[in-house]
Amino acid sequence: MIRVGIVGGTGYTGVELLRLLATHDGVEVVAVTSRNAAGRRVDAEFPNLRGVCDLEFVAPDAAGLERCDAVFFATPNGTAMHQVPALLDAGVRVVDVSADFRLRDAALWARWYGQEHACPERLAEAVYGLPEVNRAALRGARLVGNPGCYPTAIQLGFLPLVEAGAVDTGRLVASAVSGASGAGRKERVDLILAEQADNTRAYAAGGHRHLPEIRQGLEAAAGGPVDLAFVPHLVPQVRGIHATLFAELTRDIDVQAAFEARYRDEPFVDVMPPGSHPQTRSVRGANICRIAVHRPDPQGRRVVVLAVIDNLVKGAAGQAVQNLNVLCGMEETRGLNAVALLP
Repeated sequence: MIRVGIVGGTGYTGVELLRLLATHDGVEVVAVTSRNAAGRRVDAEFPNLRGVCDLEFVAPDAAGLERCDAVFFATPNGTAMHQVPALLDAGVRVVDVSADFRLRDAALWARWYGQEHACPERLAEAVYGLPEVNRAALRGARLVGNPGCYPTAIQLGFLPLVEAGAVDTGRLVASAVSGASGAGRKERVDLILAEQADNTRAYAAGGHRHLPEIRQGLEAAAGGPVDLAFVPHLVPQVRGIHATLFAELTRDIDVQAAFEARYRDEPFVDVMPPGSHPQTRSVRGANICRIAVHRPDPQGRRVVVLAVIDNLVKGAAGQAVQNLNVLCGMEETRGLNAVALLP
């Protein structure tokens, strides 16, 4: 039994980790931290956990995290990097669901996240936790940088084309929409119901902080520079990311066959039949990415890829559990077999 702790247990990712781990028969959650909620029962904050989690929130410095086998960080960006080195030195494995260990370049991280990285020497050790790409490196890893939600959907959507060297990597375009839970569980006027209902809006069109993460992954796949235009949008729903991706072929290939071959053995990527249009509700609550690929003009060069995930599951907590399974040598699908919720 793997003993795990969760740092930052009062956010949406924290409660999603608790929901998923409640049915994971190889893991025992022994500590959930929160500075503001310390001493309060977890199921008082999250009534959906009543009967499955009888823990209380504890302050991080009183949680005994160094006695855990593994620790998840579900904290704001810039928090984990101050606590992770001591845990690693104590022999604890870490899966960081924030952005602190996703980028390999400390200067690039500082530019996009507005602060200096506290432990740049640890970045080389961190394994980027996209199992469909880095599964071998994840086995036995000590530190995992869990991918962001947009980067997960966009990279999985582009990877078969980029890895095959079949598209112009200087002309990639991603337009993606997210539900409001992607902004986290915090008070913001622009996210309240009266502001966001019946409304769709783009944001960070001049450069989103997930852009360098996506480029880093795609450049590794391409073996060279990638130019990507990425615009995110907020839509009036709670969960879900829908990414519409555009690329231009540099040689003629059977794109459907390429996607099916690339993801044939991937348990959490579903390549849908030709002509499909995946919906976010088809992945709600499940650790799955559904993908459909289209060629609007069979004689033309344009390829359109549609990719959907639940931003809190495959885009965050579910992928974190998937990474824990791989690095601890457990079955990759363990605890992650829940079927998506409908309606």
